[in-house]
Amino acid sequence: MTSHQVPSGGPSAAPAPRNKRIVRRIALVAASGLALTCAATLMAGYGWLMRSTPDVQDLRKAKLEKPSRILAADGSELALLRQSTREWVELPAVSAHVIDALIATEDHRFRDHKGIDVMRTLAAAVHTASGDTQGGSTITQQLARNVYPMQVGRAQTLLRKAREAATALKIEGQYSKDEILETYLNTVPFLYGASGIEMGARTYFGKSARDLDVLQSATLVGMLKGTRYYNPVLNPERSRQRRNTVLAQMARHGKLDPAVADTLKQLPLQLEFKRHTEPVGPAPHFTQQTRKWITEWAERTGHNLNTEGLVIRTTLDMPLQALAEQAVERQTAKLQTLANAGWSQRSGWGGRPDLLNALVRETSAYRAARKAGLDEQQASEKVLRNPGLMSALREEKTRLQAGFLAMNPANGRVLAWVGSRGFSIDQFDHVQVARRQPGSTFKPFAYATAFEQGATPSDGFIDQVLQIPLDSGGIWSPTDVTPPTGLGMSLRDGLVYSRNTITAQVVHVTGAAPVASLARAMGVRQSKLDPVPSLALGTSPVSLREMVTAYSTLANDGQYREPVTVSRIEDRDGKVLESFGTQPPEQVLSANTAQTVVDVLRAAVNQGTATSVRRQFGIRGDVAGKTGTTQDNTDGWFVLMHPQLVAGAWVGYNDNRLTMREPWGQGAKSALPLVGDFFRHAIDARLIDARARFAAPEGASLQRPVLPSSDGQIASVWRSNLRMRPGLAPLQPAVVPMDEEGPFSSPAEPMQRAQAQAFELPAPFLEQPGKPGERGAKAKGPDFSAGLGPAISNPQFITVPWPDQSVPNSAYPRTDEAQSFPLP
Repeated sequence: MTSHQVPSGGPSAAPAPRNKRIVRRIALVAASGLALTCAATLMAGYGWLMRSTPDVQDLRKAKLEKPSRILAADGSELALLRQSTREWVELPAVSAHVIDALIATEDHRFRDHKGIDVMRTLAAAVHTASGDTQGGSTITQQLARNVYPMQVGRAQTLLRKAREAATALKIEGQYSKDEILETYLNTVPFLYGASGIEMGARTYFGKSARDLDVLQSATLVGMLKGTRYYNPVLNPERSRQRRNTVLAQMARHGKLDPAVADTLKQLPLQLEFKRHTEPVGPAPHFTQQTRKWITEWAERTGHNLNTEGLVIRTTLDMPLQALAEQAVERQTAKLQTLANAGWSQRSGWGGRPDLLNALVRETSAYRAARKAGLDEQQASEKVLRNPGLMSALREEKTRLQAGFLAMNPANGRVLAWVGSRGFSIDQFDHVQVARRQPGSTFKPFAYATAFEQGATPSDGFIDQVLQIPLDSGGIWSPTDVTPPTGLGMSLRDGLVYSRNTITAQVVHVTGAAPVASLARAMGVRQSKLDPVPSLALGTSPVSLREMVTAYSTLANDGQYREPVTVSRIEDRDGKVLESFGTQPPEQVLSANTAQTVVDVLRAAVNQGTATSVRRQFGIRGDVAGKTGTTQDNTDGWFVLMHPQLVAGAWVGYNDNRLTMREPWGQGAKSALPLVGDFFRHAIDARLIDARARFAAPEGASLQRPVLPSSDGQIASVWRSNLRMRPGLAPLQPAVVPMDEEGPFSSPAEPMQRAQAQAFELPAPFLEQPGKPGERGAKAKGPDFSAGLGPAISNPQFITVPWPDQSVPNSAYPRTDEAQSFPLP
């Protein structure tokens, strides 16, 4: 029997090699699986990064970006809408010094890597870990961050760096090195609204990018590490040190001789700084307001005004805008001469030492003197003794300002807009932003309310001193420049001659709340209107835009139209995105009432407070308007209506503690000339039709004929048999001197009678306002017949017969029916 030799280690050692092989196989499989998992994870992560990072097909979109344009109605450009000023330049048009400085400082291996500099990234990580934070981004990575700030982000995180790197790889895969450099240089910011190397060169050195020398190139490239920190205007020494660092890097990488670099480091910055701003344009205040409006529209609709190249077509009429600007400039220059005389140093600032002292104490020079330890009197005297400071203060405070607006009442289109006397001096908009008391220009709303409640222009009140109790417990006693006549006066003459005593009685009967409500409906929709009796005299501040809009409602037969400044918006290819001003109008006032008010305001132009519209400016045609002057001539207003055009102006000082002087401070002398000048040239240029006519109210015209007299004066031929007080004789024709601007009390003012005794009226009494046409039928009140005489047939009414039909050429219809208006 053959024996077999047993291997060393015994029977139990035999399986060992097999087990090791199994373990190795399992380890190999596990390692392979882990490697595959890691690879798959990395691939998935890379794929996610590539998907989540931006598509770089539009890398040079900045070159294709186009700012939106605001255009006038005739297509002329008013403004460009863009965040910064950029002018794209091709790479060959950039100085070689700029390119050398950029690559040497920011990425000296730029020509060798594929978007990521691994060595620089590792070195930056080592420095950062040791406490010396450094950036390792290449020019391509910086470009990715600059062009896609939202997608890549700017947070100091690994995820952001990964996104930045992935985007850089994409860019390098699709664009050449020169294309990357060109895009980078044209998209970097340089402060002061300048973007790109071309605008940076113009802003800081007054030259093109192709003409930059090595020092200037190093300065601009040095700013890229931190434009604000290395701002050469505000931080010149810091900027110079950074410039020298760039020069050293250029020498280190062979782009500049080291000896030359050392010499250049000793030189100053030598800036020629000039901020480049967008041109003001022909209608800056209009454009400013349009810009605000269109920005809100873009935010609401998701459009980018800075890049999409939208076309915003406005309603501005450039010929009318030019006439408006010229009228404001001409007429306010004349007024300023008068203002300078009134507020001259010789006159002691108009004899107002209290005001002068208050103005002095508001100056920075006064505050500095107080901070230095001087008491109030010493500080004031120090400022007062400084002729330069006082001259500058007087020029600033006593510079008259103005606002002007014109619009088409039929469609609400704004045609001309002048917000101040020079945008460069005063950017505050006196058309839409300013709120000032409108004075008598607000009165038509009170009379329109009365007419809407059933009154007619021939109804009337006694022109007397009033004492009207207020809900607050006080007494309101409005007065006029001239004493009351004590005579009966129709509502027509109360408005024509801007009589406060008559207007006060009107609002006492109608109530202040209905007047405020109607004014809001007609266009005064942004300003707060206090429903108190004095509202009818224009005590609530409003904007010029609101007043012109409300008068446009009158001129448009009571139909309100929202003012329109933008007619439509188009994309860069001319496709209309949205049109405006196409909504139907709101009928907020009956057509007959609106036409009646316009008819009365014709008389204000023909024989009332606004006669100089025709006399001084020779305006012919169908126009109607109203002047307004506030307390102490603080504000001057005038609004003129034509069937095709309504224009209004405000004149005053920005500081309403300063007032305009007599006699030029009244609205008829201050604001009216601006509108009159504008209308005269608009008619002469045939920009509006002088033959256009307003629609007449129902029935025959209520316009009283006015005949010129042989001596050049205007003679009123109206004779009335007002029977408001016993024993009054019929009024005789009145002669109104042509050089008087009013406010006039009545056609009989030259024969004015003795002032009547006070006539006390109670608080408003109407329980239920009558509907239009009911003429106060529901009015109830105490018996006021005592003392008024037997001529009053109804103790609740003052009776005003129609004018005597024996007057030649009278346009009044013959009737024996007396017209009545309710009184308390």
